[in-house]
Amino acid sequence: MDLNAALLAERHAAYVRLKGGYSLPVAGAIYWAALAVAGTMLSVRGWTIAALWCSGLIFPLGVLVSKLLKNEFMKDRTAVSSVLFPAFVGMLLFFPMLFAALSVAPSLAPLMLAIGMSMHWPVVGWTYGKTGLYTTHAIVRAIACFAIWMWLPEGRYTLLPAAVALVYVATVVAIFVDLRRMGPARTA
Repeated sequence: MDLNAALLAERHAAYVRLKGGYSLPVAGAIYWAALAVAGTMLSVRGWTIAALWCSGLIFPLGVLVSKLLKNEFMKDRTAVSSVLFPAFVGMLLFFPMLFAALSVAPSLAPLMLAIGMSMHWPVVGWTYGKTGLYTTHAIVRAIACFAIWMWLPEGRYTLLPAAVALVYVATVVAIFVDLRRMGPARTA
């Protein structure tokens, strides 16, 4: 087996072992669903503050979900695990742009958070050998959020985060469908 094939086999094995890391998308769905509800109760400023501060809770919530569901991704290491740190750093670099934009256009917060916080998804997908599935999440999310932000401005703080939550749920479903499609013969 050549190096590329061996590496892909390892990436697929991690995908199966960790069930596609579904606990983190579950945490993301919870965060965005909570923001959709918050959008019905908070002012724009209150929503933005809550969204910014609580964004740091997604990862710990994902760790908690993974512990509860006995799918502890933090204990798993592969030959490609080291790519995740730079992927997350790259994603986090959108925050200075967000803070600059908020000083002149506060209504950009939902759009920039929704798209900016998905920038690492293609790389995460690559680590599992499932670039298409995880990149689709980021692209669908960006298109849906842009469309809502542009054409349904009254839904920027409710419908937009609800759409992101739904994309997360659809992604979790797609992961499980894909895992089932791979079957035990392909996943061993």
